[in-house]
Amino acid sequence: MPIFIKTELIKKEYIIKKDLRKKIINEHIQWIEHLKEKGINIKSGFLVDKLKQSGAGGLLILEIGTYKEALEIIKNDPMIKNNIVEWKLNEWINIS
Repeated sequence: MPIFIKTELIKKEYIIKKDLRKKIINEHIQWIEHLKEKGINIKSGFLVDKLKQSGAGGLLILEIGTYKEALEIIKNDPMIKNNIVEWKLNEWINIS
């Protein structure tokens, strides 16, 4: 089954709005758990730099049949619905 990757960067104006960012991230975590309960193979996490400090963005990995299905799921991500991230969705092609 195809694998899709959503990459994201938190918009600069939300880096300083820590309470709002934390609230939306908690909603994002609940959304991920709900999808897992429905049997969707999905993982999400944030990226850190060499000093283990966050701020480098996030990554979501989704195994689903088509790009259209992936996009429909991703559009419901609280991070996107609340417009706090710049994001892209791509299919990952395994070459090995």
